[in-house]
Order: sequence, then C-alpha cells, then structure tokens
Amino acid sequence: MRSLPRNVWLLTISLSLFMSLGVFVIFLGGIIGQSLAPYASLSTLPVAMIVTGTAASIIPVVYIMSKIGRRRTFLGVCIYTIAVIALAITALEIKSFYLFCLATFLFGATTATMNQFRFAAIESVDKSLSTTATSAVLIGGLVSAFLGPELATLGKDWSDTPFVGSFLLLSVCFVLAFLLLWFYQSNHAPAAKQTQSGRSLKIIIKQPVFIIAISSAAVGYVIMSYIMTATPMSMHIIDGFSLAQTKFVIQSHVIAMFLPSLFTPMIVKLLGLSKMMITGIILYLVCIFIGYSHSLHDYWVSLILLGLGWNFLFIGGTSLLPRAYHDLERFKVQSINDFLIFGMQAVASLSAGWFVFNFGWEVVLLSTVPLLLLQLLILFWWLRKKSN
Repeated sequence: MRSLPRNVWLLTISLSLFMSLGVFVIFLGGIIGQSLAPYASLSTLPVAMIVTGTAASIIPVVYIMSKIGRRRTFLGVCIYTIAVIALAITALEIKSFYLFCLATFLFGATTATMNQFRFAAIESVDKSLSTTATSAVLIGGLVSAFLGPELATLGKDWSDTPFVGSFLLLSVCFVLAFLLLWFYQSNHAPAAKQTQSGRSLKIIIKQPVFIIAISSAAVGYVIMSYIMTATPMSMHIIDGFSLAQTKFVIQSHVIAMFLPSLFTPMIVKLLGLSKMMITGIILYLVCIFIGYSHSLHDYWVSLILLGLGWNFLFIGGTSLLPRAYHDLERFKVQSINDFLIFGMQAVASLSAGWFVFNFGWEVVLLSTVPLLLLQLLILFWWLRKKSN
C-alpha cells in the first residue's frame, strides 16, 4: 500500500469523516426515532430514510460528478451536509419526527457521494492496484466505527435537547473533510469534455462479470443493512441492553466491516475473488446461526461475522465491476451499479423495523437465508461460465 498515490490517502481520511455520518445515524436514528415516532414500528424510519435517500441521490450525484468533476462535487457536498445537519438540529428542537426523517433522507446525497470515493481511488491507480486502492480507502471506515458513536454519545447532553450537541460535533467532520478534499485532484476530465459514450447499458448488463459484481455487492449490502438496522432496536428497546452495550456491538460490527481491508489484497492473492466471496456468504450463514441467541456475547459475535461477510462480498463485487466497463462508460455503469445496490438496501432498511417489531429478531435473521443461497448459486454459475 506504500506505493499508492496521495489521492488515495486523501480519500481514505475523508471517507472516515463522511462515513461517520452513516454510523452516527445508524446508531442514533432508531433511538431518536423511538422517542419521536407516533408508532414504535416507525422507529427505524430515520435509518431507512438515509438509505432511501442514498438510492434516490445516486444517479443525480453521479450525473453532476460527470459534468463538473469529482473534486467540485465532493467539496459542494461537504457544504450541503452541514446545511442538512442544521435541519436535523431544528427537527430535534421542535420534536418533529417527520422533519427529522426528511433530514436523514437528505443525508442520502452525502452517502451517495461517499460511495463514489472507492471509484475515485480506483481511477487514481493502475488497474493492477484496483483491489489495493479499494481496500485502502475502506480502511477509513475503521475510524468512523469509533468516531460516529463517540460523537453521538459525547454531545448527547450538551444542550437541553438530547443529541443536539452530537450533531454539532458531526458538522465539524465535514469542515475537516472540505479542507482535505481541497487538495484532491481528479484524474479524469468531466464527461462534458468527452465525445464518446461507449456501449449501451443493455449490452453491458448482460455480461456475466457485471451480474456477479453487482449481485455480490448488493447482497452483501442488503443483508448487512437489514440486520444492522434491526440490531439497536432488538438490543436496546426489545431486549433492554444499555446504550453503551449497544454502542459496543455496533462499533465492533463496523470495525469488522473495514479491518479486513488491511489484509484484503493478501486474501485475494491467497483465495482469489470468487473464493473470497463464497467465504463471505459462509460467514453470513454462521452469523445467522450464532445470532439466533439474544445474549450480549452472541449479538457481538454475530455482528462481527456480519461485518466480515460484508467486506468480502462488497470488495469482491467492487473489484470486479471495472472489468465490466471501458473508461468512457464508467459514470453510467457506476451509477446504475450503486442505484441497484442502494435501492435494494433501502427496501431492506425500510422493512427491518417492521419485521423486528412484528415478528422478532429470529425472523429477521432467517428471512435472509434464501437470498444468501441464491447468491451462492449465482457465484457457482459465474465460475462455470469462466471455466467454459
């Protein structure tokens, strides 16, 4: 990783600041929602709205990025996010659940932008280093695992209204991100300066490599988001674990999501991308088996395995995606990839609260098994196609 350019490391540090927003909302969204929502089953709606906002924002964000470049988009979104944080604070002050949901929906544009960091990193290096660059950027998630929940708890009582101080601290992250991204340099001209658009999407999406890339990343994200969104509700509200215990489990989960990124290039060399993704599915299945218990230890182990499984599936899918497009096609393929991934993730997050409150934690876990088995079949189909 020492050979990676400055761009990659700027993106890594900036990602840790951007991603702290997502961890922050996942940790606090359901808890704040539970105190403001008219019905308990709506408690996770603020968390679901950030995912829904991500899905809705991906195509507009990537379109803007293709016209004005990545650097200007990154900087503009930092300023935009600070304004949305002000809206969230207003919602807390006036105790408006639906205004708070609007704020978390608008945060989706921030996470949609953040998800382009991995592609910006890949574009900053040779193709042979794409997995290494992706892994390096995702290391930033390790910092966010601590930063998001710590900001949430540190600022909780700064104001008469709980968590207003937490959002104020969160805004500092985006001031710092703006300063860092000022020095980022795009390696590609905006699409407005290009004269070709490449192949049609119809041709691109029929490729087996595109299908396995997008399905691996999508299944990884959908199951991770679905179970993780339900966890604070099941732990803190239903099972009565403390906020500190819930924070510890979520932090451990996020660390497990990104810590393997330090070693992913070595894992890819050892196993190859296909075996790494199969291992990710196995880790998910073990996570479901262990998570069936409601003990603190089993929540902890289950969420760690959930994070590891996500890392193997998501990095595998992201690393394969550039093999499905040419340089001139990158923006349209990246946008459709992320739209499909986060569109499905939005459905998972929206349903997590309803499932956990109406059917229980066990049903949340078991309902993911058919999707995992389907993805395993798709992986075997792809391996067969490769061998022919």
